[in-house]
Amino acid sequence: MPAETLPATTPKHREYRVRRPLQRAPVHPGALLREILEEHVKMTITEAARRMKISRPALYAVLNGTAAVTAEMALRFACLTGGAPELYLNMQAGHDLELAKQRLQDELADIEAGRPQ
Repeated sequence: MPAETLPATTPKHREYRVRRPLQRAPVHPGALLREILEEHVKMTITEAARRMKISRPALYAVLNGTAAVTAEMALRFACLTGGAPELYLNMQAGHDLELAKQRLQDELADIEAGRPQ
């Protein structure tokens, strides 16, 4: 069987080198949860809160980034949407760590590292 050859063409798009990892602050998981509800599941926040058996203000607080995603919230949201609760918890941990780094920046700079003896 002869091998098929592809026509030699040059791409019309330009490729840019990207440094990895990208240097940007982790996003609060509420932004992703809101996108999933509004664009993919197409469910109102009121209906989602009812199905998740939580109060609407509690869900709003997470979606707006004013409350953290707890393990319980991650499990409830995963049941509602079929997602992975670990994703939401990992996003929350990254977000919390970044906020702590910013808040403690001066104090952390003054801590003398321990040396093994």
